[in-house]
Amino acid sequence: MREKMGKDEYFPLFETKQAKGRLIYRVFATSILVAICVIWVYRCSYMPKKVGEGRLGWVALFMAEIWFGFYWILSQVFRWNCIYRYSFKDRLSNRYENDLPTVDIFVCTADPLIEPPLMVINTVLSVMAYDYPPEKLSIYLSDDGGSILTFYALFEASQFSKNWLPYCKKYKVEPRSPASYFRSMLEPTNATHSSHFTSIKKLYEEMQTRIEMASNLSQIPEEVRDQHKGFSTWNDSYTSKRDHDTILQILIDGRDKTTIEVEGCQMPTLVYLAREKRPQFFHNFKAGAMNALLRVSSKISNGPVILNVDCDMYSNDSQSIRDALCFFMDEKMSQDIAFVQFPQRFENTTKNDIYGSALQTSYEVEFHGLDGFGGPLYIGTGCFHQREILCGRRYSKDYKIDWKNSNVVGTIDELEESAKSLASCTYELNSQWGKEMGLKYGCPIEDVITGLAIQCRGWKSVYMNPKRSAFLGLAATTLDDTLVQHKRWSEGELHIMLTHCPLWYGHKRIHLGLQSGYCYYSLWAVNSLATLCYCTVPSLYMLGDISLFPKLPSPWFFPFAYVIIVTYTYNLVEFVYTGGTILGWWNEQRIWLYRRISSYLFALIDTMLNLIGFSKMKFVITNKVADEAVSKRYEKEIMEFGVTSPMFTMLTSLAFINLFTFVVLIKKLLVGGEIIRGMIIERLSLQILLCFVLILINYPLFKAVFIRKDKGKMPSSVTIKASVVSVIIVLYFCY
Repeated sequence: MREKMGKDEYFPLFETKQAKGRLIYRVFATSILVAICVIWVYRCSYMPKKVGEGRLGWVALFMAEIWFGFYWILSQVFRWNCIYRYSFKDRLSNRYENDLPTVDIFVCTADPLIEPPLMVINTVLSVMAYDYPPEKLSIYLSDDGGSILTFYALFEASQFSKNWLPYCKKYKVEPRSPASYFRSMLEPTNATHSSHFTSIKKLYEEMQTRIEMASNLSQIPEEVRDQHKGFSTWNDSYTSKRDHDTILQILIDGRDKTTIEVEGCQMPTLVYLAREKRPQFFHNFKAGAMNALLRVSSKISNGPVILNVDCDMYSNDSQSIRDALCFFMDEKMSQDIAFVQFPQRFENTTKNDIYGSALQTSYEVEFHGLDGFGGPLYIGTGCFHQREILCGRRYSKDYKIDWKNSNVVGTIDELEESAKSLASCTYELNSQWGKEMGLKYGCPIEDVITGLAIQCRGWKSVYMNPKRSAFLGLAATTLDDTLVQHKRWSEGELHIMLTHCPLWYGHKRIHLGLQSGYCYYSLWAVNSLATLCYCTVPSLYMLGDISLFPKLPSPWFFPFAYVIIVTYTYNLVEFVYTGGTILGWWNEQRIWLYRRISSYLFALIDTMLNLIGFSKMKFVITNKVADEAVSKRYEKEIMEFGVTSPMFTMLTSLAFINLFTFVVLIKKLLVGGEIIRGMIIERLSLQILLCFVLILINYPLFKAVFIRKDKGKMPSSVTIKASVVSVIIVLYFCY
């Protein structure tokens, strides 16, 4: 039934609900805080007076516990005021179906070798096929690799889309990425649909073969070059991917009423952009590409709403645009909403998520908590923005966006020519682009710092976490890729803390809870020091029979036991309740440890070197191409090492230190009498437990060192280096 609104009637386009059980959780958290304070009191009261009695180790653990306590307090902001959002798309359609705004969609890619063109165009095709008026959709592919292979793949996609889009519309298929759809969809039983399914699948497979052949040969078929004028650019003015003019081609003009699909429906606009690159001009990575897209799109379509997605994050729900518009177009509650962030999900995560790629706690708990204090972080993909706000507009109570679609005038050739200069290397010189306009420059995670700047201008964001994932991408399938990715993230977060500390940059601009949330992520790298301390000091001091914790019968033992048992039990219950498995939780604990003692530690070191001028900021793209053997091991949840990495040397050294110290301890227990064994267990119980847990959690690493024979095992060079380092350290503490 069509919803009608009277003069005094108001039906909101979205709803916000508070999480249940907040009071119970706050009481629970308060009890943990009391136990943490008791532990601090114990450390102060029983500090050894002599170095030989473990004073240095005691101080080190005390400092680590102060840090962990402070960091735990920061983490409570995520659970203090969780809220959940729900959209009403039917109300949006009833009220605004004929007045929906133009939406510009930005897809970014940078390297055809690690981001295969076939994967890229599947993402493009999925967003072209949104359940949205096609004449109000414009899709822009930014190719920072300036590759003719990527352009060729997009050209093929533009031809295939004339069949794919009407098929999606007719049968309401989900998802609308062809690769994902054909991979997961069984042939329909309906005869008409089955025939159509077979023919469209054949067209896709033929296109796939052509694109893969071109990629393998690193060249496109000669007969294709005459089918579109854009191919001539790579002959006329192209030098290299780091030195070329702006390449701008409108492959489909959605304004043209004669541009129709096979079944007579209009097509969305499709644009290819490779911004100008020159060796003497720094290009500012993805932030520079996004800002070029903002300017170029303003000339071609100028949609008031912008969606940006990574090239591997295809649309998994054709209704996502309408979900986002419910938050932008509500008559009473939308005036201060700048962007709507969807979670980053992956289609290739294993059942127990061996690398913790899903970031389940972050997306199922923490972002809901941030939403309760003004909105989540902008994470660079799966995010809908208001164009004016992303381009630097400050908050005003009187601000009202004009949803009327602007009429862009000009032929394709005229638009291409006039917009090219907007993507030139010199356009931003002496301008506010990268400072007050668009995405901010100078940070490895340009998305997060841009979101912080938007919120500090007075705007809020919204976290939309629907049951059906709005976007699905590819998670890293090796441990090295996972750690490298987290190194970049933690390095960028620390850069934000040092240059735009949320406590002063956001002071009186954003809620204190949101400031604390940003600080929590910004201090990831600093966590490495306290974690490194706790992973080594208790075990090493155990070699000299030096106790750093209360004895087992002591009353002081119980605060430690309470904090350990209760917090980990709660984390496990929370993880399973939000959709994880028990083994998945255990894997997340391992990856949590690995990230802190490798990715975060190296990020901290690199950031310090960067501050004193010994290193430069780098932007590392995660490899989206996996070896077949690697993929099979990943599917079996076998942890992949296989490469020589300084981070693996660090992980293996720490694992060996705990293994060797535990072996020495076992020897002492076997050789010593019953009285000695009892004394050791009584005095060192927590240290023994911690050492044992660290050995247990490193089981996949030990297996890769001592048992496995496949190419994913730990390289011998890493094992030798780690053995030498760990033996020297253990022998030093033994004697």
